[in-house]
Amino acid sequence: MQVNLSGWKQKIVAFAGGLGAPGLFLISFLDSSVLTFPVINDLLLIELSIQRPARMPLYALMAALGSILGCVLLFFIAEKGGEALFHKHAGHRAQAIHNWVVHNGFGGMLIAALLPPPTPFKVFVIAAGVFEVPLASFASAITLARAVRYFGIGYLAIRYGEGARTYVQHHWVQVTLIAVALVLVSYVLSRLLLRHRHPAIAAREPPQVPPPTPPNA
Repeated sequence: MQVNLSGWKQKIVAFAGGLGAPGLFLISFLDSSVLTFPVINDLLLIELSIQRPARMPLYALMAALGSILGCVLLFFIAEKGGEALFHKHAGHRAQAIHNWVVHNGFGGMLIAALLPPPTPFKVFVIAAGVFEVPLASFASAITLARAVRYFGIGYLAIRYGEGARTYVQHHWVQVTLIAVALVLVSYVLSRLLLRHRHPAIAAREPPQVPPPTPPNA
């Protein structure tokens, strides 16, 4: 994995790489919480999946779970007093990120979680904690985004082998756009299905009778 990291971070990556699935969980957790390992968890997932294709679902699950828990930890840290940290990292984008997170809820966090590096996703996580986005909505969006990302990358690894590593490194934007499109289509369809009830279910429901109008005094 040819990614520029400081010496101590390279040692962490080397240690995690030797652990297999637990190491992938560790790197993903640290990357989503208190440290930054750009693209390392994706490349490690590809490497491990190529070596042992049958274990790809486990590797993808560990990467997703580590990232989800790391994001939740950062969310709670921000919730307890991270407004200054948010403004420090958000800079001139603070108001725009605030509006995006507060007004778009689940969908806003989902899209932010799917955007490719160098999108400052941690700023969105901190904003979600600071501005009290419901934890269930936040965690659901992160879970869906990470599942799409890591299982998609795992599939590419076992489908295209070593070529997947090069493709992900050089075409990360295209991969992300496809993932975003798939998730948005699924989200819109689910909303439409929930909005339009099945006729048989609607027929079984008793008609709603308006309350009687009180007589004039």
